Amino acid sequence: MGTVNSTLSPTTAVAALLGVGAGSGLLLVALGRRGADPNRSRRTRTRAAGAVDRHWTLRLASAVAAAVVTGLLTGWIVGAVLAGLAAWALPRVLGRDPEHTRRVARIEAIATWAEMLRDTLSAAAGLEQAVLATAPLAPTVIRAEVGELAAGIENGERLASALRRLGEYLDDPVGDLVIAALLLAAEQQTRRLADLLGSLADAARAQASMRMRVEAGRARTRTSVRVIVGTTCAFAIVVVLLNRDYMGAYDSATGQIVLLGIGALFALGFAWLARIARVARPDRFLCAAEHDPSSGHRVLVVTGRQEQTP
Repeated sequence: MGTVNSTLSPTTAVAALLGVGAGSGLLLVALGRRGADPNRSRRTRTRAAGAVDRHWTLRLASAVAAAVVTGLLTGWIVGAVLAGLAAWALPRVLGRDPEHTRRVARIEAIATWAEMLRDTLSAAAGLEQAVLATAPLAPTVIRAEVGELAAGIENGERLASALRRLGEYLDDPVGDLVIAALLLAAEQQTRRLADLLGSLADAARAQASMRMRVEAGRARTRTSVRVIVGTTCAFAIVVVLLNRDYMGAYDSATGQIVLLGIGALFALGFAWLARIARVARPDRFLCAAEHDPSSGHRVLVVTGRQEQTP
């Protein structure tokens, strides 16, 4: 492939930049829709839709603005695309992890609710009475879900089916352990349920503490990476603005290909960083009920076994 030495004309650069901006916007929207968690309950998605939409809109606007500004300053199509992708991805890789904070808070809330159930059951109350008594006092993070469980019980719904729905709403492995214990107590009259709930609450708090320690280590790593990325980006911006001749090698088609390769290397590095810093989420203990086409019954997967429910 021959090297194109002539620089891009302003008209061509602006036209290409507009096309890149529109294409990047559509790509980012598609990636955002694809990245949604398919296991999250419909109710949770509906409740969080407004905040998520605002967050995605802000990130998309920032990415498109970064791409447009970079393209206008440099005339580089590849540079505009890389700047847009960096503005989209870097805050998520280097910033705080709100999903981790939300999950830790949910684990703590589940542990607190399990302790409330334990204390109520110790007062010789039945399981349904314990759920109804603790629903108004449940931690704020899960109060809506527990309140819906109590409402189902008051409306005559079977406790087992209401508990399974609560497990889907909580969408957490620790919550599945508590729900499984309550299911066994509701269907098989398990003894010493209060002691079991206390043990599960202690295990949940230990897991939340472990996750917080891991997040502290990740925060130190992110601080170091922020310094490196900030220095690199500042140097690149200064060179582009103050020494345009030095960056003239990227004006040609060959230079754009080289710039694309450099951007790909940086992208691989940041993807690796995000992967090693991510805390693997354990598989859920309970899975959502599904319909078995052969029997017409719902099938609930519990620890690898299948239970049929009417």
